[in-house]
Amino acid sequence: MYINLDFESNEPIYTQLKHQVIAGIARKELAPGEGLPSVRAMAADIGINLHTVNKAYQQLKQEGFILIHRQKGVVVNPDGVPQADESHRARLENTLHPLIAESVCRGISEEEFVKLCSKQFQEFAKEEK
Repeated sequence: MYINLDFESNEPIYTQLKHQVIAGIARKELAPGEGLPSVRAMAADIGINLHTVNKAYQQLKQEGFILIHRQKGVVVNPDGVPQADESHRARLENTLHPLIAESVCRGISEEEFVKLCSKQFQEFAKEEK
């Protein structure tokens, strides 16, 4: 999997890394049980601080995307990503709320917003087939 970070972005590097790992899992570029580079190796490979990688990995672990073993290293959760529960749905709603509010302020219709969401879903579904 190729990691592409935008060092000029307002989005923190650890968040970009986390999102790219999740996208890799969604696209089936990273299979359950597949190993990821160690914190040090990932930091060296992409030229960022190891604490940044560690923060991304810890969040991915907390959310169930990866497991961190002392002996096996970092692996994509072999049991797959846990299915959405009420906690996930609440977090999703909290994330969408400000995006929808800003979209309304900027004149984006509900139809256009839903179309943008559908386009993103299709991008992942296309790669799954």
